[in-house]
Amino acid sequence: MCGIVGYVGPRKVVPIVLEGLKRLEYRGYDSAGIVYLKDGKLVKYRCEGKLANLEEMMEEVDDGGSRIGLGHTRWATHGPPSEANAHPHSDCSGDLVVVHNGIIENFHTLRESLTAKGHIFTSQTDTEVLAHLIEEHLRDDLAQAVAEAVKEVEGSFALGVMWSRQPDRLIAARSQSPLVLGVKEKGGCFMASDIPALLPYTRQVIFLEDREMAVLKNDSLQVFNLDDGQPVEKEIQTIDWNVGMAEKAGYRHFMLKEIFEQPQAILNTFRGRLDPETGIVRLPEIKLSSEELRGVSRISLVACGTSWHAALVAKYWLEKWVGIPVEVDIASEFRYRRLLLGPDVIVIPISQSGETADTLAGLRLAKDLGAKVISICNVVGSTITRESHGTIYTHAGPEIGVASTKAFTSQLTALFLLTLFLGQVRETIPAEKSRELGKALVELPALIEEELPRLQEEMIPICNEFGRSRDFLYLGRGANFPIALEGALKLKEISYIHAEGYAAGELKHGPIALIDRDMPVLALVPGDGVYKKVISNVQEVKARHGRIILVGSRGDDALAEIADFAIYLPIIHEELNPILYTIPLQLLSYQIANMRGCDVDQPRNLAKSVTVE
Repeated sequence: MCGIVGYVGPRKVVPIVLEGLKRLEYRGYDSAGIVYLKDGKLVKYRCEGKLANLEEMMEEVDDGGSRIGLGHTRWATHGPPSEANAHPHSDCSGDLVVVHNGIIENFHTLRESLTAKGHIFTSQTDTEVLAHLIEEHLRDDLAQAVAEAVKEVEGSFALGVMWSRQPDRLIAARSQSPLVLGVKEKGGCFMASDIPALLPYTRQVIFLEDREMAVLKNDSLQVFNLDDGQPVEKEIQTIDWNVGMAEKAGYRHFMLKEIFEQPQAILNTFRGRLDPETGIVRLPEIKLSSEELRGVSRISLVACGTSWHAALVAKYWLEKWVGIPVEVDIASEFRYRRLLLGPDVIVIPISQSGETADTLAGLRLAKDLGAKVISICNVVGSTITRESHGTIYTHAGPEIGVASTKAFTSQLTALFLLTLFLGQVRETIPAEKSRELGKALVELPALIEEELPRLQEEMIPICNEFGRSRDFLYLGRGANFPIALEGALKLKEISYIHAEGYAAGELKHGPIALIDRDMPVLALVPGDGVYKKVISNVQEVKARHGRIILVGSRGDDALAEIADFAIYLPIIHEELNPILYTIPLQLLSYQIANMRGCDVDQPRNLAKSVTVE
């Protein structure tokens, strides 16, 4: 949530900040602002709404060739979207500004204290407290004032701070909210809340850890521990994404581009890890010995949103092929119950961004209780990966659309690899079965790539028929039940149609009361072990005049007789149906949202990376 961009160096700062903020629009926001130094004074522009409003406001502005500044896109928490609540926020003098991601939990107490000391507040935000708190500690060293101020703060923060009386530097600091720094050999330093903002300028980055602060100047970058003030040696990492990977490449929306990138993302996730001849999987990055893995008695999967659906699918795979009990928790609930974890339990947090606040909190609690932690993540160097014992990276590349697509199927691929790997280590999967399952996974990307254009076209008449519906019901059984949940989530996220996913067998236990001629029902009916059961559930819908969309196996002519629309998919190994059957549901959601004129890539009220609880 929210975006931070900062720069100090030899280039003009305003174009750099605006371009960086554009590349962070996927994070979700409702206001934007920028500040830069001109003739020794801080100049600030803020507005409600999209970044385009800020750009329009600044079209005729003379920035004086400023070489230092900060920008921010805000996702409202304290106070509604407005110009007054937009960042950057200033102290009483106007000489100091702050941009902030996160939540200051004790802001009310701090605000009362600062008000009693004479500070005047002009917004409803928790962030403005930081500007006045730093002002209260400020003498002649901005970095020292920031370090002293944040010691009084409870909550999470990623900060960019600027002071006109030290015009050569920016201060960056973080605690429980991501912040990455960029460096260039020929001078200039950057800060951002996520990597894409830096890609046009540098791929050399430093990830700040919790309770670290950095002083950025044109020709230097120093990192310190916030608590003791000691310098910290940081490793510069090279990001292997390029700018083109974050562009639309001719597609109308990032989401559509990312749907079509899924064959490559799946291939990238298993390539080099899976031997296509033997099905043997090698995952040295999990950093646990065979003896440790054989001693595990239970697995706990922890995730939010779409990643939680991937975890639900993995439960079916792991219990079937590894023969080990598996729990699946929504991360926001995980740490609020009594957890029975220890050294014989593997906890697997799943996160696209690696910065999801609830998932990260669950990871830390699991480690405190002695569990082994293996994360599934897409972003190298993110907080979750740094704090795990090992990580299986999904190699999906940057995902810009807020509604996750290729990150989800890549997570499923990584979890399937983990299933095969654990089954092989624990000797619960016969060698012949490993070859069979491995071969099926190797064949999957090419098959999806072939089907994508056809499926996109087949969604159009369904979209025309049901695109104005108020409600939608998705049904699935077995490992496809989580895919029904995921399909419903995608539709509600980007089209704003109320949609629910259900286990098909639960239909008669309540949801069937909703069925009428205006209720479209989409059911997943591959020719698997529960096929007849799902068809029976679909017949119950048909008997009550429900409108039916069926997604099933090619050659099953009975589906066309039952359904208003039948979508046929190739017959593949039953275990991989969850990945394949996700694709048409993504395309249907996309087409409906596009037809309804919705903001597909940046749906209202949502953020790509949820970094607050």
